[in-house]
Amino acid sequence: MADRFEAFWGDLELANGFHELGDSIEQALRFSADAAARRARGQPERDADQALLDALCAGLPPCAGVALGFDRVVMVAAGAHQIDDVIAFPIERA
Repeated sequence: MADRFEAFWGDLELANGFHELGDSIEQALRFSADAAARRARGQPERDADQALLDALCAGLPPCAGVALGFDRVVMVAAGAHQIDDVIAFPIERA
């Protein structure tokens, strides 16, 4: 279960917010489950982020965040239908 929300304009996601996982044991278990799933799919494994686990173990106060896609807000304001229409360097022009 996750404490989160998403904000949409029609079908376009503008933002998502979440409560950070602050439990080092739970995060370690999630890293292990991800590694097992990657192994089962034949994908390369990734090392667990030990710096993150150490930081969580040291203590993380309850916190949350929200990410607003400013480029998506510009899409709405400009009436654009594709994100490439409002960003400076779309991958096709890289």
